[in-house]
Amino acid sequence: MPGYGGETGSLDALASRIRAEGRQAIVLRLPGTGTGSLVVDAALLNAAVEQAVHRGAPSVDVIGYSAGGVVALLWARRDDSAARARRVVTLGAPFHGTELAAAAQALVPRECPTACQQLVPGSPLLTSLDVATSGGLPPWLSLWTADDDVVSPPDSARLAGAIDVPVQSVCPALAVSHTELPSDPAVVAMVLGAISRAPLARPAAAVCS
Repeated sequence: MPGYGGETGSLDALASRIRAEGRQAIVLRLPGTGTGSLVVDAALLNAAVEQAVHRGAPSVDVIGYSAGGVVALLWARRDDSAARARRVVTLGAPFHGTELAAAAQALVPRECPTACQQLVPGSPLLTSLDVATSGGLPPWLSLWTADDDVVSPPDSARLAGAIDVPVQSVCPALAVSHTELPSDPAVVAMVLGAISRAPLARPAAAVCS
């Protein structure tokens, strides 16, 4: 699931690595400019999951990048995902919002469309997601970077009930920005480990090499 703006190219490297592992990977295309309601995006995700299950998939793994991670949580809270999602992995997801959206809404409201407004800390949509409640979620890994220059503060990616991992806690020397999260080799290795057949666990330092 892509982030704000719907740019799918940012996920090409990750999708290619997943396919190289013999798995199917589908990068969803968001409607319009990818800045509309995250609720609409969650319905798109739900439709894609239903289609996969209809075609015979016993379950799915959902990977959400940036605002796409918020969409994954919205879907998880509202669409009975626990029965269909084997695992969810999010990358730099602003579950608690981002000060960048708040600044845009305050200073240039015309440049803050619906998704931007929904990502303002304390927005009605974010409040409805119960980020402090751990119950009802599928196994979840939230990866984020201390170097995040888009999600501010970076630990907005913390989610109750998830395995919360700032990537520098695994690879202390790793310098990775928000936009680099889906393509950084170490982060990609963490994602691949999370969607493997092994039990979901905190990534090991072996991914750093």
